[in-house]
Amino acid sequence: MLNDSVATAYTTLDGDYVHELEIKRSRFITYLRRVETEDAARGLITELRKTHFDARHHCSAFILGADRMAMRSNDDGEPSGTAGIPMLDALAKRETAPGVTDLSDIVAVVVRYFGGILLGAGGLVRAYSESVSSTLDTAPLIQRQRMRILGVDADYAAAGRLENDLRATGIQVLGTDYGPRVATLRIALNDDATILASFDDRLATLTAGASNATNLGTEWVDLR
Repeated sequence: MLNDSVATAYTTLDGDYVHELEIKRSRFITYLRRVETEDAARGLITELRKTHFDARHHCSAFILGADRMAMRSNDDGEPSGTAGIPMLDALAKRETAPGVTDLSDIVAVVVRYFGGILLGAGGLVRAYSESVSSTLDTAPLIQRQRMRILGVDADYAAAGRLENDLRATGIQVLGTDYGPRVATLRIALNDDATILASFDDRLATLTAGASNATNLGTEWVDLR
């Protein structure tokens, strides 16, 4: 995914995640999904309306983009401001590192089955906020970074060994494409002149000068 955002890194969800709370007999089932567009975010909401057709509310909030420019929420029938906004706050104010609030490309949907006990406005705010926050407590998160992508050609016979050697030195190899004549390793590096120059030197050493790196541009990469 290419992105022209000013931000160079942010945190997102690493896969779907579900968590349930029971508060005064009401069930609050929180679904988290990684998304990159409003259509995808609304797609989860539509999906859950069908799956949980008998639930009273399907409240939602989502944040999109490396710079978190798109933020939306919906109370879905709960009193105004008691569900969607607390959910959005739980996402937007989540610290992914001390002092860092950069969670994005994520949608949260809380499905509520009413248990017969009214919670009041304050109780609803706490319930929806806690539902999202407690789900994030154990949800798998991952950092994404805008990185320089390099292509390194190698003979088929040497590609596997070269990939292993690069990974052993901490280089992130995104994969290997096998063309009709050579294999091309896709390498992700911090977009820094010193790091790129160091990689060129390392590559020359590993391949005895037989391989060169080609600049393939930049893209967002999951850091693993």
